[in-house]
Amino acid sequence: MAGVNLTFVTEFILLGLTDHAELKVVLFVLVLLIYTVSLVGNLGMLFLIQTTPKLQTPMYHFLSCLSFVDACYSSVFAPKMLLNFFVEPETISFPACIVQYFLFVSLLTTEGFLLAAMAYDRYMAIVNPLLYTVAMTKRVCVALVTGSCVGGLINSLTHTIGLVKLSFCGPNVISHFFCDLPPLLKLSCSDTSMNELLLLIFSGIIAMITFLTVMISYIFIVAAILRIRSTAGRHKAFSTCASHLTAVTLFYGSISFSYIQPSSQYSLEQEKVVSVLYTLVIPMLNPLIYSLRNKEVKHAVKRAVEIKCIPC
Repeated sequence: MAGVNLTFVTEFILLGLTDHAELKVVLFVLVLLIYTVSLVGNLGMLFLIQTTPKLQTPMYHFLSCLSFVDACYSSVFAPKMLLNFFVEPETISFPACIVQYFLFVSLLTTEGFLLAAMAYDRYMAIVNPLLYTVAMTKRVCVALVTGSCVGGLINSLTHTIGLVKLSFCGPNVISHFFCDLPPLLKLSCSDTSMNELLLLIFSGIIAMITFLTVMISYIFIVAAILRIRSTAGRHKAFSTCASHLTAVTLFYGSISFSYIQPSSQYSLEQEKVVSVLYTLVIPMLNPLIYSLRNKEVKHAVKRAVEIKCIPC
């Protein structure tokens, strides 16, 4: 019957990362370790920034938001993955699948916008240092973070609503470890051309806006750094951007492989490997990147450890 949602599937079976029993134990330990480091690192970074007066600047305000997003982001996947290593079959209900996908896309998109906002912040700090405190006020920072979250919600709602409208009448086996749009579209018995078009358009537009913001910001940043006469000054200016540039490269490199291409070119086995990178590994690496390459963060960590070690 036209216009009626014929959703017969009540749950999906996730094939996960592997079907080899001996590898599941190894992967369980590895995923648990990554998730633990990710939670400790991101929540620790969030706590450190909120409790250290010297870190109450726009750059660290964005970094604390990024840490919160990363902590939530990895939590969307890791607990279910860990449980499924010891459950046969690895199932997820249709509503839970939709919720997981919604959270995944909203947090992923929010992170992309936050990285672009952080690039703009570095642009203002290095290219226009005299105007930095005037331009990057608390109101502006809150507006940029709010805009990032709203952009993530809009993108996620668009694809999630389109997904809910599809009919799934079997089969129900997802060749992935979480509910992502491309494998779900392959299972639908509805016409998915509109969903694929929206995925390509929204992914392309968001990637273009955020990536161009980052690229243009860094073009001006590099030009400003090259105008600095002293080697020490150039090194100090570049060091403030190195961590962010590393995080941006990892993020956009993995995301572009999965989404900025037609669905006909997807290799789900290759995508599993890349998906592990941007769902688990990058959220773990971000606090390490920003702490190991940042003197202010390292000093704050050292001070926090020293205070904790002082005997009562």
